[in-house]
Amino acid sequence: MSTTSLTRYLVEQQRTHGHIPGQLRLLIEVVARACKRISHAVNKGALGDVLGSAGTGNVQGEIQKKLDIIANEVLIEANEWGGHLAGMASEEMEGIYVVPNRFPKGEYLLLFDPLDGSSNIEVNVSIGTIFSVLKMPEDDRGVDEGDFLQCGHKQVAAGYCIYGPQTTLVLTVGDGVAMFTLDREQGSFVLTEENVRIPEDTREFAINMSNMRHWDAPVKRYIDECLAGKEGPRGKDFNMRWVASMVADVHRILTRGGIFMYPWDKREPDKPGKLRLMYEANPMGWLVEQAGGMATNGKQRILDIQPKKLHERVSVILGSKNEVERVTSYHC
Repeated sequence: MSTTSLTRYLVEQQRTHGHIPGQLRLLIEVVARACKRISHAVNKGALGDVLGSAGTGNVQGEIQKKLDIIANEVLIEANEWGGHLAGMASEEMEGIYVVPNRFPKGEYLLLFDPLDGSSNIEVNVSIGTIFSVLKMPEDDRGVDEGDFLQCGHKQVAAGYCIYGPQTTLVLTVGDGVAMFTLDREQGSFVLTEENVRIPEDTREFAINMSNMRHWDAPVKRYIDECLAGKEGPRGKDFNMRWVASMVADVHRILTRGGIFMYPWDKREPDKPGKLRLMYEANPMGWLVEQAGGMATNGKQRILDIQPKKLHERVSVILGSKNEVERVTSYHC
């Protein structure tokens, strides 16, 4: 059984492989510590008076849960003073958060969805924190929103922490995907899987079937073929999974394969999708690619999309390579 801690793993990535600078290593460790605090709050549930609505809305007009706000504050407070960051952006905040002048500024930008899947909080289903790290543009004197508008392939670290039966941190720094499980007795994340690989083929798909009548023809075609089973053109039976928590659905795909789809639909034709490019699709897309999978919006690689605004939305199709290629080809 591995006893490699997250800190040791990161030091070895820095020292042996030269994948990450020291400041980035320290930043990832701070994010991991913040996730431990969020995990503790999530685990206390009703005992910690953290359940229920906060009575406020976020920038997308969605009702915020108490834990949404708690998780957001934990991440900001943990990261603002360390000297690794120039600024932060969150799905829960309308604008960027510039590191206050009383703290030293670093060369990185942190973006996060503090609590993905928060509609599942009360029903005790896995939820999580998603994060993405970008480097500040060179020769940039101040921090503004434009600094964050970088394509996903420019990420220098990405990951998520899933709060379920175990608390697991999943991370990439551009050299594959590693998983760390929180050892509550030791209080540290321990490496439990390295070089995670997603099978290229699968018999599982994840999509919200209640939206079927709103989908575009290529997505309907793909799902109809899956539902036809052995007798259909795919020649095999498929199972459907849908947790309504992106971290849980993606974690399953990284663990055993599958395809996750949150496509464009006709209810809001002017919006390119539902999920957020910067806080969800880019970090998850990079993790999936680093594990041998694929991530597109149906037409192009997600990591190549040039963001035009901080809270840009996108259609997401990611997971096992051969399935994602198939759905994407149907859009051509």
